[in-house]
Amino acid sequence: MLDHSEFKIKFLDAIIKGHSMAVGCHCFVSYSGRAESELPWGDRIIIIKSDRTLLVHQNKGSTPVNYMKEAVLDAYVEGDYAVVTAENISQKEFMRIELTQVYFFESRQLIDEQKIRIVGTERDMAEMIMQNPSLISLDFKPLSMEEHTKFGFIDLFGHDKNGTLIVVECKRYSADLSAVTQLRRYVEKIKDMKGLSSVKGVLAAPKISTNAQSMLEKWGFSFVSVNPPKYLEKFDRFQKKLI
Repeated sequence: MLDHSEFKIKFLDAIIKGHSMAVGCHCFVSYSGRAESELPWGDRIIIIKSDRTLLVHQNKGSTPVNYMKEAVLDAYVEGDYAVVTAENISQKEFMRIELTQVYFFESRQLIDEQKIRIVGTERDMAEMIMQNPSLISLDFKPLSMEEHTKFGFIDLFGHDKNGTLIVVECKRYSADLSAVTQLRRYVEKIKDMKGLSSVKGVLAAPKISTNAQSMLEKWGFSFVSVNPPKYLEKFDRFQKKLI
């Protein structure tokens, strides 16, 4: 437990050094900006990042109950309280946090320049089909990925045993009407570019809506159920217990 004067000194020192902070405290929060709000007394975790983003978290849930970005921060002692203020003049935002108890205070310079790796994308689906063309059909022969057209990049391009070109559009979630329309644009563009009268269209996705299926059949295209690869998945959603 930190006394108010010690908290103020540590808080201001962390701001000067550009450190990130985590504060466990009993506090009251008032805010003016996106709305006017007051959060009555309770135990909270206050997180302040090196870019001066401030987040107030309650003891449950992942979403902060309030936050501010690029705030000008200050801390001082006022009577029986330690007070933290955050102000963003350009956004007309102001937050005042009154603390009666500081359970813990941690600050450190954190270095992290990495970007999150997203897997199971439509490109990953196309690469998986390139390696396992039978996912589309037994006679599908893939030729290329991300074939450029005026309307965008075709996920996968190939042909069947008769040499008929096939355009494959991948969707990582349920395919809807817009996915069918997109596939049709690609098929028509390939016909025009190559002067062909027949090009097949295949929509590959985990599932398809009823309306999209009807439109797909109307235009003579087909649907194949393909799930995106889950390279990082640690459990099966149908698994009931640890093995």
